[in-house]
Amino acid sequence: MRRTLLNFASTAVLLLTFVQAQQPAPSQRLEVTFDARAAGRPFPHFWEQMFGSGRAILSLRDSYRRDLRAVRDITRFSYVRLHAIFDDETGLYSVDSHGRPSLNFSYVDQIYDGLIENGVRPFVEMSFMPRDLAASTQPHAFWYQPLPNPPKSYEAWGEMVYAFVHHLVDRYGADEVAKWYFEVWNEPNIDFWTGNPKQSTYFQLYDAAARAVKRVGPLRVGGPATAQAAWIPAMIAHAESGKIPLDFVSTHVYANDTSEDVLGTHERISRHDMVARAVRKVYDDVQRSARPDLPIIWSEYNASYKNEVAVTDSPFMGPWLANTIRECDGLQTMMSYWTFSDVFEEQGVVQTPFYGGFGLIAAGAIPKAAFNDFALLHRLGAERLLPGGDGNGSEVGWALATRRADRSLAIAVWNYAEPEDAGQPADYRVTVRNGSVYHQIRITTVDRGHGSALTSWERMNRPDFPSREQQQALRNSGGLPKPERSRFNGRHVDLHLEPHALSLVEILR
Repeated sequence: MRRTLLNFASTAVLLLTFVQAQQPAPSQRLEVTFDARAAGRPFPHFWEQMFGSGRAILSLRDSYRRDLRAVRDITRFSYVRLHAIFDDETGLYSVDSHGRPSLNFSYVDQIYDGLIENGVRPFVEMSFMPRDLAASTQPHAFWYQPLPNPPKSYEAWGEMVYAFVHHLVDRYGADEVAKWYFEVWNEPNIDFWTGNPKQSTYFQLYDAAARAVKRVGPLRVGGPATAQAAWIPAMIAHAESGKIPLDFVSTHVYANDTSEDVLGTHERISRHDMVARAVRKVYDDVQRSARPDLPIIWSEYNASYKNEVAVTDSPFMGPWLANTIRECDGLQTMMSYWTFSDVFEEQGVVQTPFYGGFGLIAAGAIPKAAFNDFALLHRLGAERLLPGGDGNGSEVGWALATRRADRSLAIAVWNYAEPEDAGQPADYRVTVRNGSVYHQIRITTVDRGHGSALTSWERMNRPDFPSREQQQALRNSGGLPKPERSRFNGRHVDLHLEPHALSLVEILR
């Protein structure tokens, strides 16, 4: 009998534990106040002015151009940066049997015509080395095998760059090309450059290219386009000491880069803060330099440089992106998200729509949650309001408030959790002082259940090659959710957000 009673008691405890486990976790309550009449500060949309993409030749595909138009429709972005305009597959550079160079602009023209006809300008990354000009034909490990090697002759390299840029001015006009950017190479501090020593040979490459660009006209040229926020002080010092043209500095960072690589420390920096820490470092580097006025361009950034489904394919990207924008505001000129589309082949031909690709749009024109997140964040205003009744309160790590030209308010609110963390739901109250002139609220939310095609794909048992009907269903499920509308009480807005959710609260006059 005692054993029976003990078994019954144990069963009751287990049942109670099970029931408790099924109950939703208690949500936290977070509050912030903004003053609708407080002075704001300029808030340029630096995160959506440029996007990266796969290599240049891919831009000739209809799928690439379709995705480009879709992203431009939601962001109005101005520039696209693509690799490998000098690769042999573009047919640009060759040498005849007598060693005389010849340049063929047929594909180059089609590539840049396609960008311009679709409303964006090139951010020209001058890479990689043509085979007939390369000192070595040992390729990089990427599937399309670019050559990351120095030229046989830096003089010949400079002449090729001069002829290339001169042709662009002839074709598109000096006034148009003056609005472009010319960036020398890509990530020379890692395995995309085999010069030895890396830095001094890259500077030799840069010098020849920069002088060639300036021989054509007063065009913008810069670098060093390094990974991991590297070489910025050295780049500026080199340009100053040698009187080398340098119109902007550029570098890259990913949120899963390590503190050792980016900052030279042994800190444990979360994915939440790594990009902002790197952006602050480079901003400080430039401010301390002889050229504190130099524009800073992050020509690649993202939450991961790996293929992680739980990161770039998932709703996690909304809170991560919103927080990164909040933290990086005012510390750079422009940041280029890597990339706008999964028409992309660095690891080979895409084998499944959701594999952790970097793009906002998966294969088959399927919008990811990040696509919708960019659409929401595009609606933020051009004037930022800081927390507090007088606009001087402490910042919070989950809200970003702006005022638009028509005086309406657009406030991003998010529930951040690391991608491997299930997180907990949270309740938010956003109080608006001097809000009596506002009468309507419009709230749009992207989370696992709204605007995430990944969720629908998982419910389909993750087909590698969805049928046409499945693709259409995924496109439909990945559409931006319709906003919830209600009357504004003139005081506050209450929200309940699931983990990894991003909401845009629009308070209308």
